[in-house]
Amino acid sequence: MSRFTALTENAHEKLSASTGVLLTNLGTPQAPTAAALRPYLKQFLSDPRVVEIPRLVWMIILHGIILRVRPAKSAKLYESIWMEGGSPLLVHSQNQRDKLAAQLTEQGFNANVKLAMRYGEPDMAKVLQEFQQEGIRNVVVLPLYPQYSGPTTGSTFDAVSRELNKWRFVPQLHFINSYHDHELYIQALANSIAADFEQHGMPDKLILSYHGMPKQFFDNGDPYYCLCMKTSRLVVEKLGLSKEQYQTCFQSRFGKAEWLKPYTDATLTELAEQGVKNVAVVCPAFSSDCLETLEEMMHENKDVFMEAGGEQYRYIAALNDNPDHIDMMVDLVKPYL
Repeated sequence: MSRFTALTENAHEKLSASTGVLLTNLGTPQAPTAAALRPYLKQFLSDPRVVEIPRLVWMIILHGIILRVRPAKSAKLYESIWMEGGSPLLVHSQNQRDKLAAQLTEQGFNANVKLAMRYGEPDMAKVLQEFQQEGIRNVVVLPLYPQYSGPTTGSTFDAVSRELNKWRFVPQLHFINSYHDHELYIQALANSIAADFEQHGMPDKLILSYHGMPKQFFDNGDPYYCLCMKTSRLVVEKLGLSKEQYQTCFQSRFGKAEWLKPYTDATLTELAEQGVKNVAVVCPAFSSDCLETLEEMMHENKDVFMEAGGEQYRYIAALNDNPDHIDMMVDLVKPYL
């Protein structure tokens, strides 16, 4: 039996003229329960791109402690944000897929758009196998992480290449590894923030909060921090804000190691103690609302700010399936169709 997979019956006749567009995101459990969280967290936290602690030590910690305690805690948080169609990340990602497909069709492109998650379902390997069975010979992969990082975009490339390594016929592949400074992405963010300011007024401070990362990753050469800072600079320039009107910081720490600073929760506390009463928070690293935005930023960090003396706190939603966000995706994939 061959180690490589392929179409075999009239394979050359079945090759498709369409392009496979694969949207990817981090992933989600199938349900807001401890039973569903356990395999999801196991897959996520077993990825060497995500945790770079020596494997034997980390596996003992993961299986001996974390997977015994964290699933139940995380399940309660997921339950608080769960939507009728599933987790917010999945629902918004499906909407993005459908609207991107519709836009490409409307513009005359022959594209087969699918969605996959790095962890959980839809499984990335299975979705790529669907492309193989459909005879797709040109694949565009768009990980929906604006700023490249090893644990997100790099891990996605690992998963894609691991599957393609098994194929006899490897399709033409275009892998989009970052769009942190793409003009339409910056404009979409600025539009969203400006709309909030118009509706609710100018805050004392705009907080641009990005998902955190262990500082050691940055020290070892990961460009994520620099790309986040560039995104912030371009957005505030587009909005015409001064240095005093915004702050970039990093959220979602895990473990005891030092992560990228300044930390979002500590920053909110300091600002409130300094007399800042009104903040608006946006999370440019998240293409879709999810646990980290809807629970951590909308609620948990609001409590941090208010308890420290703040008076007004509002979260500006992720771009999700906003029309200008979909326009950006079209612009990103169009050169490769």
